[in-house]
Amino acid sequence: MSDMDYMQTNDTNQTSSSIGCLSQKSKIILSISIVAVFLITLIIIILVVTLQGDEEPSPEMDYSDFVIINDLIPEIITELRYYSSFNFVGEHIDGYEEPVALLTKEAAEKLKNASKYFNENENMTIKIWDSYRPQRAVDHFMRWATDESEVKMKPYFYPNLTKKEIFDKEFVAKKSGHSRGSTLDITLMYKINGTNADFGTGFDYFGDKAFYNTTEITEMQNNTRKLLKTVMEENGFRCLPEEWWHFTLNNEPFPKTYFNFPVNATLIRQGKKKE
Repeated sequence: MSDMDYMQTNDTNQTSSSIGCLSQKSKIILSISIVAVFLITLIIIILVVTLQGDEEPSPEMDYSDFVIINDLIPEIITELRYYSSFNFVGEHIDGYEEPVALLTKEAAEKLKNASKYFNENENMTIKIWDSYRPQRAVDHFMRWATDESEVKMKPYFYPNLTKKEIFDKEFVAKKSGHSRGSTLDITLMYKINGTNADFGTGFDYFGDKAFYNTTEITEMQNNTRKLLKTVMEENGFRCLPEEWWHFTLNNEPFPKTYFNFPVNATLIRQGKKKE
């Protein structure tokens, strides 16, 4: 074999060896990539399932932990706006089968203490506009939101906002704390004449004037808001800064469960035992 032939053969062997090494490295890299993609996909699936579990309505229609508020606190007045048509949608809302206010037992017991204070010390009575709200009612709100031409209640509830702004500012959302059963919307009434106390706006007024830090109300209206907020906080509730009427129990028994059973007194009185 000539020197030239030897050199050509040697070059060929080295090239084949290099290709083999590169091929082996490529296989390793490819294997690592496949495993990495699999692990990332698995993590994403786990996260999605976990998040959905936090947000989905409870599949079990278990209402054994709920009570009818007036059964526990007879003096409280109820004016359920979503059972009527006088609300921001302008019609009876899905899921409100009876004009009764429902709440978890824990929230109702705390509310009873607040009600006692107002009755005995302020000569006032709590009035409830809404309490437990089934997820199907929230879904009704979402359907209303898609019809931009339907604005018949705008002058009463959102005079300065568009429907889009209502959702951008989260006055209405796809999930509501009310569906967890320990949130309620309330006002105060004077026992002496049955009139509502003046808070500066009505229920479900979507706008800055409903905020606790607003400067658009009188000193008397502001003091009334402070009274309601102080008493409710002293009895275990927290306020929503954007809605003076909105309170949620601090230690909710169902902080991640969004119930969907209807507002119905018969169901609650019959009860349903947990399995």
